[in-house]
Amino acid sequence: MHTDSKNKIASNYAQDALLNTPNVDMINSQDVRTLDEMFRERVRRSSDHVAYTQFDKAQKQWHSVTWAELALQVERWQVAFKSSGLKKGDRVAISYQNSIEWVIFDQAALRLGLVVVPLYTADRVDNVGYVIGDSGAKLALFANSTMWEKIDQSEERTHCIETVIVMQGESQGMIKNINDWLPEQGAHLERGMAQPDDLASIVYTSGTTGRPKGVMLSHNNMLSNAYCGMRSVALTPEDRLLSFLPLSHTFERTVGYYAAMMAGSHVSFNRSIPEMANDLKIIKPTVMISVPRIFERVHNKIHNGLKKGKPIKQKLFKLAVQVGWAKFEYQQGIRGWQPLLLLAGVLDKLVGATVRERLGGEMKYVVIGGAPLSLDVAKTFISLGVPLLQGFGLTESSPVVSVNTLEACRPDSIGLPLRGVNVKLEENDELWIQGDNVMMGYWNNPEATANVVVDAEDGRWLRSGDRASIDDEGFIRIIGRIKDILVLANGEKVPPTDVESAIMQNPLFEQVMVLGEAKSFLSALVVLDKELFNELCQERGWDEADRSSAKLNAELVKQITAQMDKFPGYARIRKVHVCPTEWTVESGLITPTLKIKRAELLAYFADEVDRLYSGHGVAKS
Repeated sequence: MHTDSKNKIASNYAQDALLNTPNVDMINSQDVRTLDEMFRERVRRSSDHVAYTQFDKAQKQWHSVTWAELALQVERWQVAFKSSGLKKGDRVAISYQNSIEWVIFDQAALRLGLVVVPLYTADRVDNVGYVIGDSGAKLALFANSTMWEKIDQSEERTHCIETVIVMQGESQGMIKNINDWLPEQGAHLERGMAQPDDLASIVYTSGTTGRPKGVMLSHNNMLSNAYCGMRSVALTPEDRLLSFLPLSHTFERTVGYYAAMMAGSHVSFNRSIPEMANDLKIIKPTVMISVPRIFERVHNKIHNGLKKGKPIKQKLFKLAVQVGWAKFEYQQGIRGWQPLLLLAGVLDKLVGATVRERLGGEMKYVVIGGAPLSLDVAKTFISLGVPLLQGFGLTESSPVVSVNTLEACRPDSIGLPLRGVNVKLEENDELWIQGDNVMMGYWNNPEATANVVVDAEDGRWLRSGDRASIDDEGFIRIIGRIKDILVLANGEKVPPTDVESAIMQNPLFEQVMVLGEAKSFLSALVVLDKELFNELCQERGWDEADRSSAKLNAELVKQITAQMDKFPGYARIRKVHVCPTEWTVESGLITPTLKIKRAELLAYFADEVDRLYSGHGVAKS
């Protein structure tokens, strides 16, 4: 253990957001002890207020429910769960889109002391089957019987399942249509069966290496994390959220669902990613929970459009970002006032307001997590009046560890630790995490638990697996995954995710994986945007089918180099292989949370990688 790094404990926190936020109707950790108690308390406080809104495809219109109406539905599902013979501690799985029904399923199960196992709707059949079998789920909910039929025919052991509920389709044997399974009326249950330290959910990691591991989260894990998060970035009953990240993702579940319920905020469910632009205009959210890729794509579209527009528009946009950034730094106390700020109002009306209108026009801030956020992307949106607040977390920490706030924001960092969450740096500058949010352990995997949870003299700590730094103000910066750091032949170390993020700021590049372990230079596997690639080929008179031409490779390396002016020379990309098709969940090359599987990609493109390093030995990673 490094003595110096051990002393680097981030004890600085942002000011308590709840003390400075008007109209807060916060349910705190003293009011309730479990997630289902929080729901009942919210129903008691806000019975007639709208809780959730979603689009009804049959009626072709948006439909809302109040908290009281939601409670009646939860009671129906509770009776149905009990009638299915389920007892406290039994696992129930759900593979369904973000919806009112997802919330009802979750709350009814939690009230009975059942353990919810979220499944990704876009996941591979073998992964879903493995999760069901490993968790020992007795009941599972699907949109229809198609996925279950594929799972049932797979080699995965899913004999634990006794009941399959489908939202659409006929009842047959163990498969029950939702309308046949649910009773007409529920029964009011005064007291829930769960205790704070009881297992509430088993959330399986997306598995970038090997089989997914089941993260065991208690009621207290998630409830405390939602409350601590609210003390950094508070929601209010007046806030409107547009939910689009899968609720099977703990980030959306804890922040966009539990924290929103804690505040009594109104949540609307996005119809689909292709309909996101329209839903933003309809819902006009004030807050969103997002991953960087959504804003990277908007950023790329904006800049691609500017390239095709008049030079005056390009200059105006550039000036708006410059002035907006100066204003941000002044407000944060990083820089002093300067005359340039006199232009802020005019430029905001001409440029900033237009961009904000695309997001509905009323966005106060966006909490970003799940992957590193490019500084250039953050700078653009912050400068134009859309604060992107980058945070950091792990499923194993329920998940949020730190976040930037409106008052204390350093966009190149992952923010300050939440109140109630302690962090420190240990050997290799690994970030360790302590708090009520740290998981109970991995389901049926004590060996894996022992590898990441450490009982030390100063308490129980979670090893993140990430190298980090902590500055004098307490802001944390992630350097990269300890296992993912590429070490070149000359000993230089390169965090590949940083390079990949920089490359993808160019809209031509849709997916990127950087290679170079033990080699004298870096190379990359890339997937190109089809439309922009076709435009490039037509412009240069190249054959679109020839993706291995020297001219194309030289052009791609040139465009990549233009994105990497902030990187040292040894971190530049020298060769590129253009992959013919997109990397998908179905192909096993990315996870349901869109993280790339490095080992699988290296194996899949082994021949292509060999050619990239012909004469330099076999690449490793």
